[in-house]
Order: sequence, then structure tokens, then C-alpha cells
Amino acid sequence: MPAPDEFSLRGIALPAFGPTATWSIGVGATIPVVALSARGLGASVAVAAAFVLIEGLSAFASSLPAGSLVARVGERRALVGAAVLDALGAALAVVAQNLWVLGLAVALMGTTGSVFLLARQSWLTARAPVHVRARAMSTMGGVQRIGLFVGPFVAAPVIVIWGTQAAYAVAVAAGLSAAVWAWFALRDDDLADVDAPPPMPAGGGRPRTARSASQVRLVDVVRSHRRVLSTIGLGVVLIGIARQGRFIVVPLWAESVGVSSSGTAVIFGIAGAAEVLLFYPAGSVMDRFGRVWVAVPFLAVLGLGMVALPLTHGFVAVAVVSTVMGVGNGLGSGIVQTLGADAAPVAGRAQFLSVWRFLSLIGQNGAPLLVSAVTVVASLGAASVVLGLVVLAGAPLLARWLPAHDPRRRGPVPVDPNERLGP
Repeated sequence: MPAPDEFSLRGIALPAFGPTATWSIGVGATIPVVALSARGLGASVAVAAAFVLIEGLSAFASSLPAGSLVARVGERRALVGAAVLDALGAALAVVAQNLWVLGLAVALMGTTGSVFLLARQSWLTARAPVHVRARAMSTMGGVQRIGLFVGPFVAAPVIVIWGTQAAYAVAVAAGLSAAVWAWFALRDDDLADVDAPPPMPAGGGRPRTARSASQVRLVDVVRSHRRVLSTIGLGVVLIGIARQGRFIVVPLWAESVGVSSSGTAVIFGIAGAAEVLLFYPAGSVMDRFGRVWVAVPFLAVLGLGMVALPLTHGFVAVAVVSTVMGVGNGLGSGIVQTLGADAAPVAGRAQFLSVWRFLSLIGQNGAPLLVSAVTVVASLGAASVVLGLVVLAGAPLLARWLPAHDPRRRGPVPVDPNERLGP
């Protein structure tokens, strides 16, 4: 049937993926230089390392308020505003003459990134029909990974010519380009909610419109969806732990067994290539067979990889285990966004998705704390095993909970033929 593919390409691809790809190039250009630019302004190694945490902490702190903001102003305005402010933060980093200004710039970029990511997910959640939703979400994640991969290569010649801080200029150009793309591609799409017809309020009366979603309180969203947040949401926390934990234990273990920094970079490059190749097949599996067939293997493969990592010695063995974990991570492309889209209500969608992202960030920020705590009392190998066992514990839980939330069990979603499905 050509209709689903035609919809995904013409109605979603350009407005949803274009701004994401452009913005991600800017993010990829700046991530490697945050600590280096801090060092260039006189920071010690310890302080420069702390600068890397600023962006993540600001994104974590702003994840919940971002939902209310997106619900109030709409996805289109939120995307454009976040991209413009991201470019402003990057421009501030370009001209920063001291660590305080650079820290402010990095914090601003973390906050705007949180709003941008939430707004694009909310927009795509409302417009991707159920039968292509996972492919749309996994493609969005794949496009972002491609942008992050390309960004450092774009920044490299700029750094050679103008210095380390000039890398932020790539983010300035990327942010402004993403803003222009989102403004013209999305047009009025943020004014209409095409996810489902507006529900009738209890006792009759006028139906609730999409605009009323901005009046929904975050606490009410959490209360009314506490069951899915305490079950599938726990799985999302474990997914965050799995993804971030891999980036911690693999390089540390590689160093402990004598792999050089350049060798570790090659190991991650090989694993990253496997991830990029699998993002669309992952979405196809989720759409055709169900979310559980991706979520459970994802946690199982990454958990087993972390348990097996302390058994490796030397470049080849570490590379093999890391690549297997990369395959598992590639299988999970878009899984968090897809599960969030499945569970999100129409009214209060942005607020719900902000809680969903908050749970994922809890896992991502909890992984380094868990590794540090176990390493202090035991060893790095023990920390990798404990992390792997925690991740593995999530596989049977999601195997039990996910089938009940499979959107294919709900039947066809009604679509109004007068609604706009694309730009």
C-alpha cells in the first residue's frame, strides 16, 4: 500500500527531519570542544570537565518546564524560538572572554536543546499515524545521530583556521538554518491538533480544542497517567541507564586494558556505524510486530554486553563487545520517543512528553552515579557487571508491560479528511 509511505515522506520528512538534521550538526560541532574551550580560557582540567556537565544539567532542569512552554506557544514557535536562542548561545560562546560567559552560553544551549527536542517530538507525535509512527520516530533519531556524526567534521576546518571557540560558529549557522526551516516548513501546523478528534467534556457541551491543552497542569498529567509512568516509565529510566552507561564503562574499561585513546575512538566509530545502519529497520520491526520486539532485545543485548565487558582484554575483544552493544543500541533507535508517543494524551501531550523525557534523563544522569558508587567500593569491572544486571532486569518487565500498551490493539485511528497532514 503506497499511502503510508507517501504520507511519511511528503507529510513528515521535510518539516520534521530537516530542522532536526540541521540543528544536530551544530550540536555535534560543539560537543567535542566544550572542555577544550574552557581550558583555552584558563580552566583547570577538573573545571573543564565540569563544564561538560553544565549543558546536561541545564537540559535536565528545563525538561519539565519545556512541556508547559511548548503547550502554551505551540510546536512551531517553540522550535523556531529554541533554534534562534541556541544560535544566540553559540554566538555568545564564540566571543566569550572568560569562563563565566562561556558557562552561561553552554547552559543556554542546554536549555534550548531541551525545548527543541520536546517540540519536535510533540509535533511528530500528533502527525505520524500509528502504522508508521515507530518508523517516523526511529528515523528522527537516526537523522539526529547522522547530524551529530557530521558536526565534528564540519567544525574541524573551522577550528584549524580560527581556533577552538570558532567551532561554536557552526552551531550559530545551524541554529539559524533550523529556525528558518521550521518556520517555513511547519507553517500553521502548530495551530491544529491532528492526532485525534477533540473529546467531548463530561455532561455534554462544547468539545475541548487543542488550544485547551495549554491549560492542562503538569501535576494533573502525572496523576492521571501514573500507571503508565510507573510501569513503562520505569523501563524508560532503564533505557536511559543503558545508553549512557555504555558511554561510561566502555572507554574506561578500554583504557584499563591498555587501549589507546585513538583506539577507543575507533571502537566507538565502528559501533556508531552499526547504530546508524539500523535505525530504519528498528522502526519497521516496531510498526510490524510491536514495540516489545525492539525494547526487550535492546535491554538484553546492552545488559549482556556490560556483563561481558570485564571479560575482554585488548583492542579486538573490547571492539567486538562494544560493536554488539552498538547493534543493540541501534535496534533501540527511537524506542523512547515511540513509547512516549503511544502513551501521550491529546490534551496535555507536550506536558506528558516532558515528563517522559525527564524519566529518560533520570536514567542518563543516574548511570554515571551508579558506576562511580560501585567503583569506589569495588572495581570498574564490578560496576560494569552491576550496571548490566540493572539493565537486564528491565527486559522481563517491559516484556510483561508493553503488549498491553501496543497501539495496534486499539484499532484504526479516525482521521478527519479535512485536516492538513503536511505542509
